[in-house]
Amino acid sequence: MKIMMVSSEAVPFAKTGGLADAVSALAGNLSLLGHDVKIVIPRYYKIDRKKLTALEGPMGVPVGTGQEWTEVYKTPLPGFPKVEVYFIDHEACFGRDGVYGTKFDPDFADNTYRFSLLCHGAFQICNKIQWYPDIVHAHDWSAGLAPVLLKHVCRSQPQFAHTASVYTIHNIGYQGVYGKDKFPDLGIDWGLFYGAGFERNGAINHLQAGISSADMVTTVSPTYAYEIQTAEGGFGMDGLLRVRSDVVRGIINGVDISTWNPKTDKELPVNYSTSNIKGKAACKKALQEAFGLEVDPDIPLIGMVGRLVSQKGIAEVFAPSYGSIYNICRDMKVQFAIIGTGEKWCEDEINNLQAKLPNLRAKIGYSEQLSHLVEAGSDFFLMPSQYEPCGLNQMYSELYGTLPIVRRTGGLADTVQNYNQKTGEGTGFMFDALTPGAIYDTVGWAVWAYYNRKDHIKKMQKRGMEQDFTWKASCEKYVEVYKEALARGCGI
Repeated sequence: MKIMMVSSEAVPFAKTGGLADAVSALAGNLSLLGHDVKIVIPRYYKIDRKKLTALEGPMGVPVGTGQEWTEVYKTPLPGFPKVEVYFIDHEACFGRDGVYGTKFDPDFADNTYRFSLLCHGAFQICNKIQWYPDIVHAHDWSAGLAPVLLKHVCRSQPQFAHTASVYTIHNIGYQGVYGKDKFPDLGIDWGLFYGAGFERNGAINHLQAGISSADMVTTVSPTYAYEIQTAEGGFGMDGLLRVRSDVVRGIINGVDISTWNPKTDKELPVNYSTSNIKGKAACKKALQEAFGLEVDPDIPLIGMVGRLVSQKGIAEVFAPSYGSIYNICRDMKVQFAIIGTGEKWCEDEINNLQAKLPNLRAKIGYSEQLSHLVEAGSDFFLMPSQYEPCGLNQMYSELYGTLPIVRRTGGLADTVQNYNQKTGEGTGFMFDALTPGAIYDTVGWAVWAYYNRKDHIKKMQKRGMEQDFTWKASCEKYVEVYKEALARGCGI
């Protein structure tokens, strides 16, 4: 099939979160299965034109009430030379720092216009290069206009008559909500304000329009696909998603095993595998040294890597007076190695805790090298997320023989098998209620098993390292969704 990915992000060019990783990995691995895949993203300020190839001649894009003239560049996707990445270059819209905003201006006022230019421009690129996709695969709210354009504008054109759309929700908490006064920026008829599903509470909702107009809707895990259809997890979209439940699918993201593989990981002091796991002990020693923890192979070491934001359950772990981590470090013979950045109160409290607790050390910020060391050197990995559409760290942990301690939600529920202390089955430890008490008890359960069921721990480590989290399995499921989209949207 010919597949066009429309996204605001793609690694290594622009990234604010997991969306960028997923788009590039999915595109690349689909190409390995023989599909013809292209990615369209904006050419942001930090993407160097000199490293790209310019397409001949400017490209006019209908947007707003007129037309914008753009340049188009392309380059192969690193690691996947058959995938071409196309960049829409428009200085006024994209020639600035930030994807959606900056630290001082977190949500650009003209985002509706900017991402309208992206979505209209994606179809114009097809015309420019005379390449017409079977599937337009749009990602998150910033590409929500793409399924609308296909259904209500482009499909009446012969070259797109047999093109279907798939819309992937990576995080339903981000919906692209803007005032009704911005609707003309979309460059579509006013009748589509209601007709395409943009209107919500008198404003524009890009995500809602994407869900309403796409032939198929996917999200990044089966459990999350269920959760977003509930009042608790739907962020107001649950009713619409229940109406469209027949086209909603959940597909787990894969792991880039060229980067995340303890057998070949270049960031580790010693590599290891299921057949020779001794190197994991050397990684633990290196981690304890790097964080200034007591070097002791017999103390269970718990790692944490991630954004310090409410979605990740940080209040229940770190909040002064009621967070669980102080009591865990006080009551249990255990160590913590933490990497993270985010809400200032949490960063400050972590610094306070490490001043009081000799068995807790943290690096405020982010380090790719240290994050690999935390995954390899830890015995357990704590992820107490409020919600988690897919999650990758729990899968990294399992592949590195590090047992996840997670809340049963979203992708965590789909990728971690809970410990059975009678049989030793499982790949991690799970809890349901997001409370300090539940976190304390589940960490205590894992620590108890570490000291009292060493044979079970070893079995679980090996089982985790043998999990198949490759993109190949995920891509095959996406191909089935593409076929269903073509059948629904085009009758093919």
